[in-house]
Amino acid sequence: MSLPPEKASELKQLIHQQLSKMDVHGRIREILAETIREELAPDQQHLSTEDLIKALRRRGIIDDVMKELNFVTDSVEQELPSSPKQPICFDRQSTLKKTNIDPTRRYLYLQVLGGKAFLEHLQEPEPLPGQVCSTFTLCLHYRNQRFRSKPVPCACEPDFHDGFLLEVHRESLGDGTRMADSTTMLSISDPIHMVLIKTDIFGETTLVASYFLEWRSVLGSENGVTSLTVELMGLALERQKTAEKERLFLVYAKQWWREYLQIRPSHNSRLVKIFAQDENGINRPVCSYVKPLRAGRLLDTPRQAARFVNVLGYERAPVIGGGGKQEQWCTLLAFLCRSKGDCEDHANLLCSLLLGYGLEAFVCVGTKAKGVPHAWVMTCGTDGTITFWESLTGHRYIHKPTNPDEPPVAEQPKPLYPYRTIGCVFNHQMFLGNCQPSDAVETCVFDLNDESKWKPMSEEAIKSVCAPGATTSLPPFPPLCASTIDASVTSNEIEMQLRLLVSEHRKDLGLTTVWEDQLSYLLSPALASYEFERTTSISAGNEEFQDAIRRAVPDGHTFKGFPIHFVYRNARRAFATCLRSPFCEEIICCRGDQVRLAVRVRVFTYPESACAVWIMFACKYRSVL
Repeated sequence: MSLPPEKASELKQLIHQQLSKMDVHGRIREILAETIREELAPDQQHLSTEDLIKALRRRGIIDDVMKELNFVTDSVEQELPSSPKQPICFDRQSTLKKTNIDPTRRYLYLQVLGGKAFLEHLQEPEPLPGQVCSTFTLCLHYRNQRFRSKPVPCACEPDFHDGFLLEVHRESLGDGTRMADSTTMLSISDPIHMVLIKTDIFGETTLVASYFLEWRSVLGSENGVTSLTVELMGLALERQKTAEKERLFLVYAKQWWREYLQIRPSHNSRLVKIFAQDENGINRPVCSYVKPLRAGRLLDTPRQAARFVNVLGYERAPVIGGGGKQEQWCTLLAFLCRSKGDCEDHANLLCSLLLGYGLEAFVCVGTKAKGVPHAWVMTCGTDGTITFWESLTGHRYIHKPTNPDEPPVAEQPKPLYPYRTIGCVFNHQMFLGNCQPSDAVETCVFDLNDESKWKPMSEEAIKSVCAPGATTSLPPFPPLCASTIDASVTSNEIEMQLRLLVSEHRKDLGLTTVWEDQLSYLLSPALASYEFERTTSISAGNEEFQDAIRRAVPDGHTFKGFPIHFVYRNARRAFATCLRSPFCEEIICCRGDQVRLAVRVRVFTYPESACAVWIMFACKYRSVL
């Protein structure tokens, strides 16, 4: 690694000052005179450099100098792993003194020096020390590496001062330990995806901005350092090729749509989504929002993946003014960083995970009751079984189509799923429009190879713009990150807060509160079995829980319990929601003889620090006839 000239001069100056401080020159002169007297013969007039170095080393001068010149460098928290294929996730909460940098690899150091012109925070006062305030967090993704800045208070000019060390490498096997040359680095078109998240004082997250940073301009700058945009001609040519591919796909998509409408004019009213707008207002082919995604060892089964997607928060895209549903499909990084999104975001992520598990999965676009647009996931089994996956709830439904032309021998059972119509299905390789006479889901036949029922797009056309590396405008998929939440600690904290809230609420009603720790502990198996059932669709363990409760409640006493589930960790918000349930309110405000209260909280963690929070309130009291 070469240093810029100004850094080299600065380093030389520091070394010179240190050598002067140690009077190294004087000590060398003394040793030189001593060596000449002791080791040179009277007829020998020449002393070689090697002889002098040996004398200096023998007397410990070199060792002393090297000890004093103890160079350190700034770095991120942890060393980079030896394998470039492993996901790297950093939380830059502090800066260490030393780092190990592999000299055979290329690195890109990205330094964020601050923010300006966040005008919506112009009037906000600076937070006092220890005061809870809204914060900004900057999240980065680059070639299988993810980074997160330390949170900074929201302000007109937020005090971002963070650095990120990005490893520039090829992802193909065999190149992991080879230093990339200039040509190789120019060919790496992946941008740095930057997502800015705002977290308010209640823990709610909001997507502020999403930006794709083209970093290769630094390769054309002097000294390898730049804060300016340098236009390289090769990059302009690359963008022209990308724009041409996207233009040709748009031409093809318009032709496909004209042919689809010629089949049946009523197709114009069906929900056939070929393009969708992302958080930056860029129209992308819907197939680009899906890609096989492997969760490593963070998730074990497809159903567990469905549960993970389910516990990510649901929030409809904001609508400005009147009109229908706002169209905004988030890129995967933006969705994961704010931990909530619309039904399309959930469906795209679940479909990607199911594809990663080797299933034939598709995103379905259609409507629910009352014509509300909706997206869900479908898998096609090798035996022809069609399964619908509701990404917002984790529920699964087997689809059994009914034939509307057959005379009803018996009354047909109503389908359990909430879907009414379906316009199209897609994944990362296929896009098919529903061209059956009716778009009702219950009568739909999902033989995707029958072109009289499903009109396909050309797989080659989709591949030209949606395959990995096809265009530079498509954001690469980030790896999932493991949870940073300690489930036991968080469970205990929420439980203690709820106890305090219940006691305060009962005190306002003139009631005393007596907690029974043993009864609280006995509620744990029930919460574990509820989560197990959500993850596997198998009910287990309730027999032992019910037997333990019968033993813990004496004769003549009544037991009441109320379980409830949340996907956030705000105890006060959860308590307010619980009080709106008459069953829970009856337990919390229980009056009677020998009233004993219990509460148990169990937090189950998932990747990206998503959580399923189960709370169970209970009471037992002596029945009065």
